[in-house]
Amino acid sequence: MRSLSVGIALAVVASLIACDSLDRTLPTEESNVAVPPSLHKHHADRPEHFRAHLLGANEVPPRTTDARAKLRMRLSRDGLSLNYVLTVSHISNVTQSHIHIGAAGVNGGVVVFLFGLVPAGGGPVQGLLAKGTLTGANLINALAGHPLSDLIDSIEVGHAYANVHTSDGVDLANTGPGDFPGGEVRAQVEVVGHDHHGNQGHGHDD
Repeated sequence: MRSLSVGIALAVVASLIACDSLDRTLPTEESNVAVPPSLHKHHADRPEHFRAHLLGANEVPPRTTDARAKLRMRLSRDGLSLNYVLTVSHISNVTQSHIHIGAAGVNGGVVVFLFGLVPAGGGPVQGLLAKGTLTGANLINALAGHPLSDLIDSIEVGHAYANVHTSDGVDLANTGPGDFPGGEVRAQVEVVGHDHHGNQGHGHDD
């Protein structure tokens, strides 16, 4: 009888050890909380449309010019590419255009090309300047190697601006319209519309 009791006790202990080992392998509520929130955020939560109306008055320092430009951008459904169209009017000698990182009133570094680089002194330009598709592979300088979503993050918080640069090719710079190598027209890129489900954005795309 004593051997039977000892045998039963040993069996119970072994069973408890096995259960404890099994419990340690099961997912816990704490492990679920540890999953990064970004993994649960759907790309549709991101804004979809962006715009910028570029003027000389927005440059730092401001530029006296009749030149204008408009940038329109649309984010793909998967959030991995950005289609854009850049048009200009009353401008000459455009050499390049970019999106820079920087708040309004602050000059910042280039992070993606929209147009150029082309030779100076090209003469008047009217209408379509550039169109294309941007991905993370196009990002340079501070955003080189980053996903496109990092550029979208900067746009959402008002820290990205579009800039169109001009040059007449003469050594003396900043002589007037058509010769502002640091930028002739500029504007912060704004959110126009939100996701593909029709949520309202920050304004109307006029």
